[in-house]
Amino acid sequence: MTSRPVNEPRGAVLAVCRSQTDGAFLLVKRANPPDAGLWGFPGGRIEPGEELFEAATRELQEETGVSAQGEAVLTAFDSIHHDEVGTLRFHYVIVAVRCVLVDAPKRPEPIAADDALDARWFSLHEIEALRSTASKGVAALARLAAGSG
Repeated sequence: MTSRPVNEPRGAVLAVCRSQTDGAFLLVKRANPPDAGLWGFPGGRIEPGEELFEAATRELQEETGVSAQGEAVLTAFDSIHHDEVGTLRFHYVIVAVRCVLVDAPKRPEPIAADDALDARWFSLHEIEALRSTASKGVAALARLAAGSG
């Protein structure tokens, strides 16, 4: 990530992909800040001219090799990070998008790529057990997605 000052919030998406066969969620271990080394939903910046569902589909494909389609907005929230002296480093407005697997009778095996160190399927119980090794709000977002369909 760039070290230039943050002048305004940036738009980003999270691709919340859940297997229809067993209810597991696809998470990645992030390679870059913010949240480097933590498990979270695949995602990243929305490119200029890109729609939300397109961005979620692209980020999921880039980080895991899994094909899915954005279907609905689950929620939106701020992700604001400061350095040790209080300088604003990141401010993202993140839209969590529910994604549905494309032509997948069983869940596909993810392959970590792009800025993901690892990619795996997790049950809701396993996500809740990640605690401090997951990005803030991952378990709550998984619970929301599990209740929404």
